[in-house]
Amino acid sequence: MSDVTASALGELGQISHVVSDLDRAVEFLRDQVGLRLLFQFPPGLAFFALGRVRLMVTKPEGGIRAGANSTLYFKVKDIVAVRSAMQERGVVFEDEPHLIAKMPDHELWMTFFRDPDGSLLGLMEEKR
Repeated sequence: MSDVTASALGELGQISHVVSDLDRAVEFLRDQVGLRLLFQFPPGLAFFALGRVRLMVTKPEGGIRAGANSTLYFKVKDIVAVRSAMQERGVVFEDEPHLIAKMPDHELWMTFFRDPDGSLLGLMEEKR
């Protein structure tokens, strides 16, 4: 890879997340997870704000199937409080917040849940 190509790449701008039912996914991500819906583009796209990165939620195309996504990890400042608020909105978690690793300057904590298609999603907190 040339230095020009490597230096030309910036930060991640958008992530794609495949779902089987767009309306159900929008409702889950907006109303239960608490993401801010930016806009929908018919017939099968919705965009959410994740800080400076957009989450594009899309129906399957070209042989890709829902539920076979990469895991999305949402950074939070208080994993216990965010998890509790999401549970109150109906999100079912697979585990309690737990320590993943002790780094030199922080502890990495995570907890996991699934979207309606079964894709794994996680909350992560870097406790200093």
